[in-house]
Formats: sequence, structure tokens, C-alpha cells
Amino acid sequence: MHEGHWEFDGVRVVHAGELDPNTAQTAGMLRQAAINARVGAQKLWAGTMLVQASARTGPHHHGDLETILYVVRGRAKMVWGDRLQYVAEAGPGDFIFVPPYVPHQEINPSGDELECIVVRSGQEAVVVNLDIAPAEHPAEVHWVDDIHHEHA
Repeated sequence: MHEGHWEFDGVRVVHAGELDPNTAQTAGMLRQAAINARVGAQKLWAGTMLVQASARTGPHHHGDLETILYVVRGRAKMVWGDRLQYVAEAGPGDFIFVPPYVPHQEINPSGDELECIVVRSGQEAVVVNLDIAPAEHPAEVHWVDDIHHEHA
């Protein structure tokens, strides 16, 4: 049994005031790390993302990492693709999945701040900022599978 090690090798609580802004950044947003190697994580990175009212981030991707966003408050308009030619929106309580190497941009279309929780599949906060001219009229995409039917 490892009982003697649990005190310092067990659960970690990172309080809101202890987030670390010294992580890779993209213009138009503020990322802050909560869970990473500094707390003992070996396979995950988690933190927060804030996008100011009516602002947009620079286009970017996260290398070979999978990324999950959970919208806490505000509206997230996600555009993605080689020319940022696709778009979908998410609101509070919605999850967003971004596969590896997908160029994307977060847009906050509202007058309120957008706040998300971010989780990535690796330790490094990989952010590759891109110089992409966005499509003038991105195509709206709705996820369709066996339990998610196309919106009417």
C-alpha cells in the first residue's frame, strides 16, 4: 500500500487564484494553466480560456493534441478549416471537440466575456499560431450521427 505517499502524491486542488498565465498564448484570448506537470499530471493539460466581448482569437492549431472546450459562460462561435470555411456555435454547458492539427479560431459574437474550460490530451501547451485569411461566408455545420440528427 502507498498510504505514506498520498499526502503529497495524491489529490491536488488548484484554486481560482492559483492559475498560471505563463502558458502558450494566442492573440485575442487569455489562457491560464490549472492542471499540468506542476501539479503532477503526466498525460493531461487543463486550464481556462477567456475571450473578451465581441473579440476573436488569432487562427491556430494545437499540433497532435486533442482539445476539449467546455463553455462556462458566453457564446463561442468556432470557425475551422484550411480557410476557416466552417462554423458552429456553442453556449453555456456545451462541449466542443477540436481534433489534432485542425486550424481554428474562437469568436465571441456577444457583448459578454466568453469563458471556457480547456482540456488537452498532452502535457505541453502546444499552440501553433497561423496566418490564415478567413472565408467571407463560412458554411454552418451541425454534427450528425446515430443520436444527433441534422437540425431542421
